[in-house]
Amino acid sequence: MPTKLLIVESPGKVKKLSQILGSDWLVKASMGHVRELANDGIDSLGFELESGKVQCRFVPRGSRGKETIAQLKSAVQKVKTVFLATDDDREGETIAWHLQQALNLRQPQRVVYSEITPAAVKRAIANPRTINQNLVDAGLCRTVLDKLVGYKGSPLLWKLQNGAKSMGRVQSATLHILCDRERQIEAFVPQDYWSVFVDYAEGFRAFYHGSETTETDATPADDATPNGERTAPESTRVLSETEADRLVQQAQAFPHRVLSIEGKTINRTPPPPFVTSTLQQAAGSRLKFSPEKTMQVAQSLYEAGHITYMRTDSIELSPEYRSAARQWLIEHDPDNVPQKVTHHRKVKGSQEAHEAIRPTDITRASAQLKLELSSDEFALYVLIWKRAIASQCQPAKVRQTRILTRSGNINWQAKGQVIEFAGYSKYWNNLSTDVELPIVQVNQPLTLTQAAHEQKQTQPPPRYSEPKLVQVMERQGIGRPSTYAPTIQTLKDRQYVEVLKSVLQPTALGLEVDRFLSDALPDLVRSEFTAQMEGSLDAIAEGEQNWQHYLTNWNAAYFQPALLQAERVLPQYLSPTPRSEKPVERSKTRCPNCQKPLAKIKSAKLKKKYFLKCVEECTDVVLFWSEYSKRWEIPQAKSAAQTASKLTEVPCPVCQKLLEQYSYQKDGQTKLLLRCSDAKARRETKHKDVVYFQTEKGWWSPKFGELKVEMLRDR
Repeated sequence: MPTKLLIVESPGKVKKLSQILGSDWLVKASMGHVRELANDGIDSLGFELESGKVQCRFVPRGSRGKETIAQLKSAVQKVKTVFLATDDDREGETIAWHLQQALNLRQPQRVVYSEITPAAVKRAIANPRTINQNLVDAGLCRTVLDKLVGYKGSPLLWKLQNGAKSMGRVQSATLHILCDRERQIEAFVPQDYWSVFVDYAEGFRAFYHGSETTETDATPADDATPNGERTAPESTRVLSETEADRLVQQAQAFPHRVLSIEGKTINRTPPPPFVTSTLQQAAGSRLKFSPEKTMQVAQSLYEAGHITYMRTDSIELSPEYRSAARQWLIEHDPDNVPQKVTHHRKVKGSQEAHEAIRPTDITRASAQLKLELSSDEFALYVLIWKRAIASQCQPAKVRQTRILTRSGNINWQAKGQVIEFAGYSKYWNNLSTDVELPIVQVNQPLTLTQAAHEQKQTQPPPRYSEPKLVQVMERQGIGRPSTYAPTIQTLKDRQYVEVLKSVLQPTALGLEVDRFLSDALPDLVRSEFTAQMEGSLDAIAEGEQNWQHYLTNWNAAYFQPALLQAERVLPQYLSPTPRSEKPVERSKTRCPNCQKPLAKIKSAKLKKKYFLKCVEECTDVVLFWSEYSKRWEIPQAKSAAQTASKLTEVPCPVCQKLLEQYSYQKDGQTKLLLRCSDAKARRETKHKDVVYFQTEKGWWSPKFGELKVEMLRDR
């Protein structure tokens, strides 16, 4: 009989840990949080703030939480010792505290590990500690703070009656970043300019680089982005076609010679190993994963024991891994073994007790892993493996060359970059190479083959991709590693933003919400303000600040007065006087009631990309395009029989919960399918193929084939 109980968060870890620990152990999962703040009291907050104290009332998190607590209490009765092995972060520490309270544990043993391997788990079991109350306090403060902001602020949005569902401390600051960029794009006025260049028979192209006399009709060009990434080379910008023509004529009229040659070899430092934000950015740009998908796949890799814990902001690596990586390089790539491993600057505010994201076993054969893992898991694992080994390699050596030529009083410039030694870039290539410039001598005459110019136009600042937004959130101190992905997902779920051509674009609703919050609660949308709050939570986690005093003071000194001011701003947004809006595009189709042309309303969710709506007297008239009838039609209300989902007695092939029969409309016809009845599970990657379509022969799935069931009975 087991004498020890280990409680973890995710059920995905149970099998692996049971194999590691053996028959003397019982391993159970809490399924994440088991308790939450009650929805009672003033504004359903479930807590009171008074006299420097926070009185919280916690209840089981729904029926699942109640059932989990009951099962864990039963397990506790069967063993002598209880170990709490929730995740090694503030949220994990808070869950451990909730388990202690809910299960009435007197002296639970708190254990933490950053990888699910025999050595790491057994080492953690041998060195238990008590629950860190400072981390718990920071977690409780975040929970109360976020509910306070959400529950007190969101009702202001509801009064707008525009479909806005919620606001939040991190959510609204993130939305403001996107909306502020969108307004910059809308206000941008493009300018024409000309790039002037010459081609030489010696085998290179040079761009206009100013002249000996001061030019008033040109501006310096920048051939690098703010991040230092090289872009397509350009000349010093010429602001008129007349001047560009004059420069071409000058280039053709005077002989060309080499004025100067500059060359230098520079070292490019290896990048640090992944933290949560950089993993999400790299997976987004290289694998096209959303931040949410990246974390789901990383969670699976962690639970299977392949990588270390994936919610971290530390770039530290264990001495064991550094030693193993060095030994691997000695055996497989001796030229890349550094005399001294690069030490990267630590991220301010990072929790250095954690480790960076890395493989647990650098020597594990990739051929075998490819058989064990899904394609997404293997791709992300390889990405993590390459970045971790690259961080332990030699710097890359890059030779940069610059040739300056002259014709008359005009200078022309050519730049080149060649990788002389790949170093770390052999595993993590983030270097760009230009065409290697030919060897020439100072004062050498050059043969002109072409002088020309190309008209270009300045571009507005780009919209953020999801990985880029994560980078901005991290730099501006908004949220923490565990909140990046869910925050972006919330903005999409609330329909405040949509993904168009791989970038995030605020919807009309998102822009309206941000405009209101910027007037009503301006501090809460400022990155600096939210970052200061994160700093206070860090101070609480370090034991430098009392969480209850901080929260009650913040509420009294800032939030309550801010809400009163917001109430004063609200009436101007409820005014019947319409605010100026962009003119809507009209359709040739007319309103069936007032006969005026209907407006085209964009929607990325529709195949047609827009629907029609009357914006005159008939505000409730909308038409959708029917692929079945090939015409615009008023949507028909679905009957209860059409929309109801019926539970069957057939288990889901993935999670064994029951399948449900679901009806839907396609091409004007009602069709049926079977899907997992767990709505939350259906959003998971492993459930995406769990669907059976109704055919003449029965139920059939593209992945699981024919359903071997004689009859589906309603429950």
